[in-house]
Parts: sequence; structure tokens; C-alpha cells
Amino acid sequence: MFENLKPQPADKILALMQMYRDDPRQEKVDLGVGVYKNAEGVTPVMRAVKAAEHRLWEQQTTKAYTGLAGDPAYADAMIELILGNAVEQDKIAAVATPGGTGAVRQAFELVRMANPAARVFVSDPTWPNHVSILKYLGIETVPYRYFDAETRAVDFDGMIEDLKGAKAGDIVLLHGCCHNPTGANLNQSQWQAVVELLNQGGLIPMIDIAYQGFGDGLEEDAAGVRMVASSVPECLIAASCSKNFGIYRERTGLLMAISQQGDAQALNQKTLAFLNRQNYSFPPDHGARVVTTILTDDALRADWKAELEDVRLAMLGLRQQLADELQRLTGSDRFGFIAQHRGMFSLLGTTPELVEQMRVDHGIYMVGDSRLNIAGLNAQSVPILAKAIVDAGV
Repeated sequence: MFENLKPQPADKILALMQMYRDDPRQEKVDLGVGVYKNAEGVTPVMRAVKAAEHRLWEQQTTKAYTGLAGDPAYADAMIELILGNAVEQDKIAAVATPGGTGAVRQAFELVRMANPAARVFVSDPTWPNHVSILKYLGIETVPYRYFDAETRAVDFDGMIEDLKGAKAGDIVLLHGCCHNPTGANLNQSQWQAVVELLNQGGLIPMIDIAYQGFGDGLEEDAAGVRMVASSVPECLIAASCSKNFGIYRERTGLLMAISQQGDAQALNQKTLAFLNRQNYSFPPDHGARVVTTILTDDALRADWKAELEDVRLAMLGLRQQLADELQRLTGSDRFGFIAQHRGMFSLLGTTPELVEQMRVDHGIYMVGDSRLNIAGLNAQSVPILAKAIVDAGV
């Protein structure tokens, strides 16, 4: 049996991480892996997370299974965080998942179950695992234009033109905020235009929101998601707590299925629970219970929001520092887009050959598509990166 297995393509980011570890240079800079790091290069445990875990350690009396959908209190807390009061609770079915990736996978499974003929339209570019999972599941994937390599902004006219080619029942995958890998986001008028197109075409949005609070703020980053969810007949939302709570290894996510039909929630909830049962049975609970503890306690929630805001502002500061340094070195504002992008990532929009040149000459490690993790920088490494970019002629 095993002799029939075929080697699978290596994960480019994991391969990049190994190359970085093997590089003996002291001034090497890791901008590949999508993990937040502070100025000391550490991914810290947030204060509120530590306090919530200590409380659980003192008070938790069992490690027995939760339900197939996870703890309902976790779903309620996350729905309130992401949607506020934009959608009535009885319209929403939700299940806990192993991280945002688990939520994405379950959403695609649900699409395949409900409409095997549906195509999924994905932004070009998008998070590579979106396409990888869709390909593995045998779901047809259609790219739509998103990033303008000249302006390093959203190619909105191209996006709308391509989405007009979607058929009723097709899925449109959208990034809720802090687009990965580009850092270029839709503004509110563009979100409204997307809603109008979705409704005119009978298209179903699926929103992946993995970075709420990393862009313009918790409420601001959710504005587009809330607009879509409250304005279309049906919607899927895959959410992650890895980044904004810093609990990457706890694998804490949520999948929501929203329907404006009054009688659809019960069937949707049972279907999501069924899919959980088939894939991993009961979802992990520790991270979910930590998140619930934080979001339902006024003091912990306030402390978490304060620390998250510090993280957001630190990334904005690094963006501005890098844009300013590049302007100083080049005498041009052509890199001003870096300060305008939001979230952990920006796409430089250069070639794999120049990315490799920066690695060889300066020890700059970024993915070949030129996605750089802003959170991998600090005040000392910004000038190193800026010089590498200029020397390579990006």
C-alpha cells in the first residue's frame, strides 16, 4: 500500500524556516512565518491569557468532552466579538474548530456537501492553504483579480469584473481584514459594492477573518464582515483566535453558518456538528475556554484589548519606519504603500529572483512571492531590510 504514495510538495514556509535556522549570520531577518513577534523576537503569552489560564487551573474540575460543537459560551462570546449585534442570534449556527484552518476546512466541506457543483472564487493572491485545501477536496477554484502589482493596492475594478463571471450558488472567499498575503484591504464603499454584487448574482460569501484587531482596531476590522453578514441571505464565516489572543498552539477557531431563513438554523447547526464528528469529533477546548474567560470578564477583556492595541500600534509603527527609511534611501515615495497596508503582512510585488537575492546577500528570509511579515521586524532590523530592498533594485 505505502509504495503507492507519492511525495507531496514541500511547504514553502516550513522550508524557509529551516533555511533560516541553518543560516549562521547574526543579522539574518526572518520575515516568513506568519507569527507575531515582539521587539525581542518573542511571541509572548498575553497577560489576560496567563490570568485566564491560572483561573482555569484553579477552578476547572474536569477535562471531560464538550459537545460536538464545543462550549456554547465560546460560540456566543466569539459571535459577539465578530458580529456585535449585526445578525440575530437565531440566524447563526456555530461550532468550535481546531484553529482558523479547521474552520476553513469545515466550511469547504459544508460547501461540497450542500452544493457539489459550486465553485469557489478566491483572491489572487490568497493564503496558499485556501487553494491547497480546495484542491485536495476536489472543489473547483476560480481566481479573481485583487492586488495591483503597480500600485500595491486593491485592483477593485478587476475584482468586480471577475466576480461578475460567477454563477448563482458559487462561493466568493473574502478576507475579513488584514488581507494575507498582501496587506491591502477593501474600504467601506468597496465592501458595499461587493455586497450589492453578491446579492445581484446570487453568490454566497465566505469570510476568513484571522486578524481582527491587527489592522485598524477590533470594531473597525469587523465592519466589513458585519456589513456582509447582515445584508446577504446566506454567509459562512471562519474565524481564528491564534493571532489576536496569541494562542497559536491551542488551535482555537470558530465556524459560523448564517442564514436569514428563520427555520434554517437548526439544520445548519446539526450539519456543522455532524461534520465535526466526521473530521475530529469533539473540538479542542482549552484555548476556547481561555478566550471565553477573557471575553466574559470585564477586567480581563479590558486588559486583553489594551495589549492587543499595543501590538497593533507597534506594527503600524514598524510599517511607518520602514516606509520612511525606504523614502530616505531612494528619495522616492514609491514604498509608501507599506505604511498604508494593514495587518501582519505586506506584498512587495517583486520577483522570486530578487527575493532570493535579498536572502543570499543580506540574510532576508521572506516567501518567494515577496510577502513579508511586518511583525518579524524590529527597530534594528528595519534598516537592514530597507538596504536589502534598495540593493536588490526592488
